[in-house]
Amino acid sequence: MSAIEFVDIDWQGRHVRIEHQWIGPERRDRPLVVFLHEGLGSVAMWKDFPQALCDAAHVRGLVYSRPGYGRSTPRAAAERWSANFMHAQAHEVLPALLEALYVKEKPWLLGHSDGGSIALLYASRFPNAAAGLVVVAPHLMVEEYGLASIRTAREAYATTDLKEKLARYHEDVDSAFKGWNDIWLDPSFRTWTIEAELPAITCPILAVQGVDDEYGTLEHIHGIARRLPQTQLLELAGCGHSPHRDQPAALIRAVQEFIDQHALAGASAASSFIPPLSPTETFL
Repeated sequence: MSAIEFVDIDWQGRHVRIEHQWIGPERRDRPLVVFLHEGLGSVAMWKDFPQALCDAAHVRGLVYSRPGYGRSTPRAAAERWSANFMHAQAHEVLPALLEALYVKEKPWLLGHSDGGSIALLYASRFPNAAAGLVVVAPHLMVEEYGLASIRTAREAYATTDLKEKLARYHEDVDSAFKGWNDIWLDPSFRTWTIEAELPAITCPILAVQGVDDEYGTLEHIHGIARRLPQTQLLELAGCGHSPHRDQPAALIRAVQEFIDQHALAGASAASSFIPPLSPTETFL
């Protein structure tokens, strides 16, 4: 994994610094996977998962922190995310970042939670720009089930050591937490949905979710599959909202097979050992 780097993009009339990191840049002839983090994530919060996946699948990787997270430019003190904040990340920030980093190829997008929704929105707006999507615990709409967990997180941030733990991964921890938490619990966000935008997506999709996801029901990935027949589903039993932490081996195996199937058919994939799916996993 290369060192942390920074690049400036123009967004909403200002220069914004984006923290990013390349994985396996020497694999020039291999697919590029761009990692899109969750609502409280960052480059550092992925820990070693991107490296493990890229090494196993023998692909290149690009990991970055969105504005407001990690060591990227934080939100201004009075700035609040709007109800279309994920649209802005998909339609404006991600294209600007790829352009600034001279990414000319079609990348594979691997997004977790909010990052999964951003991946879907990017592929909907730019149907010819992504080679494929891996969306892990994505959000299609707002459910009371998930809001209950977000309210619990707000209470924990105020009364426990959650703030101190998150501060390990964000230079401005209030920017990261409140940006995410405030908009998700804003009454104006209750009607947010991206379901109508899904049919524009043309690339292959692997939709993954833990059966015990505390932030959303399986309707999110099932809703993708109903609308997009090119979708493969992976439901992981005994797994919560973060399969890359709860069951990384199963997720890595599925992603490698998915990319091989669609991008490397007929080619000799690099050999690597991935543990087989366990009996607790359902691959649909």
